[in-house]
Amino acid sequence: MNSEPTKQKITRIASSLFYQKGFQGTSVRDIAKEADVNLSAISYYFKGKQGLLEHTVTSYFEDYLAVLEAAFFKTRNLPAVERLKKLIRTIIQFKQEYEQLSCFIYRELAFDSIFVREMVVTYLAKESFYIKKIFYTILEEKSISKKEHPFLFMQLLGMFSTPYLLHSELKSQAIGVTGKDYFTENYVSVIYKWIDSVIEA
Repeated sequence: MNSEPTKQKITRIASSLFYQKGFQGTSVRDIAKEADVNLSAISYYFKGKQGLLEHTVTSYFEDYLAVLEAAFFKTRNLPAVERLKKLIRTIIQFKQEYEQLSCFIYRELAFDSIFVREMVVTYLAKESFYIKKIFYTILEEKSISKKEHPFLFMQLLGMFSTPYLLHSELKSQAIGVTGKDYFTENYVSVIYKWIDSVIEA
């Protein structure tokens, strides 16, 4: 059985340390020690800590958008509400699968990190495009005032990021210590109820 590839191992360890200590609080030595590799390996694969961050964040969003795009096109023949709900499930499942990295990235966004802001502007724009296209269709079908559309859309997007912005202690108090699947099912159902309340009001 092959051991985990070095590049993949470094990325995995770095993601965990970035989550625990933040980017600035994590040194290349920390990563090398935890991954049990030489410092030169990080330089070889990523040209240093900044390159490692860029690789990690880019890979996360490319994988995320690939999954989101696949769901968007796979569900194109479904009614808009059902389609939106399937996309929401896909989004939360992905973010839970990579929970620590999701938390790190959304925290960095909250701190207005220049690098992360530059890296994700395109990715988040694509996410918004797919969700908005379906969500606005639903709002228009339900004759909801166009003045409300951007505010409702902002609330919806906020629900995608909120669990990953909460401090772990607060998150634990709010939702308890649960497995990824349990959290996904329950949190997705809450978002569904919010959608139903909006379109049935």
